[in-house]
Amino acid sequence: MARIFNFSAGPSTLPVDTLEEASRQMVNYHDSGMSLIEMSHRGKLYDEVHHDTMTLAREILDIPDDFHILFLQGGATMQFGMIPMALLKEGQTADYILTGSWAKKAYSDGTLIGKVNVPWDGKEGSYTKIPAQDELTLTPGAAYVHLCSNETIGGIQWPYFPDTGDVPLICDMSSDIMSRPLPWDKIDMVYAGTQKNLAPAGMAFIVMRKSLIEKARTDLPAYLRYNQHAESDSLYNTPPSFTVWMTNLTLKWIKSIGGMKEIEKRRDEKVSMLYGAIENSDGYYRNPVDAGSRSKMNVVWRLPDEDLEKKFIAEADKAGLSGLKGHRSVGGCRASIYNPMPVEGVKTLVDFMNDFMKANG
Repeated sequence: MARIFNFSAGPSTLPVDTLEEASRQMVNYHDSGMSLIEMSHRGKLYDEVHHDTMTLAREILDIPDDFHILFLQGGATMQFGMIPMALLKEGQTADYILTGSWAKKAYSDGTLIGKVNVPWDGKEGSYTKIPAQDELTLTPGAAYVHLCSNETIGGIQWPYFPDTGDVPLICDMSSDIMSRPLPWDKIDMVYAGTQKNLAPAGMAFIVMRKSLIEKARTDLPAYLRYNQHAESDSLYNTPPSFTVWMTNLTLKWIKSIGGMKEIEKRRDEKVSMLYGAIENSDGYYRNPVDAGSRSKMNVVWRLPDEDLEKKFIAEADKAGLSGLKGHRSVGGCRASIYNPMPVEGVKTLVDFMNDFMKANG
């Protein structure tokens, strides 16, 4: 079967090994006579998958014991509201660093719950750079500091994690989770929609410091209480079992290829090729992002005019390079090169970009 290269921002490409293993086990999981997604979430077979997924995630990301791993429905968007509801208490302020569309969405939900402060807003520069530590005007004693580590639409990524002192740092890592090691001494919570680097849509993968969970409100409806999920190992209600299973298979794939070390190696090879093609095009392809803030997951670029961009996207699609149209809010082109995107896919894209430039320059 011929597969195209899918550069969509999400839902996005998955490892072929993951898809093939799911296909083999979909109808009759481990000779049980039924699919895993038909089974009770209280049964032994699903329980093994559920807890093995947590174990694999902890191993691959080197997550310390003083963090809980949670699997919650609603994706990252649900967390935009759940976080301030649980952690932004009356009389407190939360800091939201605005680096693009997704950070602004989280901020917008935060304003509905309580008092929020913006330590830095990249609007003046059209959200093309990440602030330096000394540019952040953080609120002393804030409930938390929130940031989006990688903005899929603008193609910018935090190259570092800021020092927030005693204030908890919360990171939306929907589009770069599992793509780099994390400094857990600086971070108190990470959350990510699974539909980019892990699995199909339908779940938020959350890593949350136990002490932060202890601070969260408990006078909320059951599903909005982090302690409820932590105490039940994310089995308080029926979990998104299919997404958990696919996450499990993807984590096994990461481990099989050499873990985070190999992921980083492949990531850097893909990034070097793609940004190299842009930089070596004498301005034919233009990346608007500050060089020190460029995303290693979502690479954006413009061509000399919009007609050429439309032609580029159409011809690329015919060549088996799908999903290269930029977000409707900004236009241009975008290649999402998440973990499952093979190096071969980026090489094929770069060859196409060079050929298109020669034919249409």
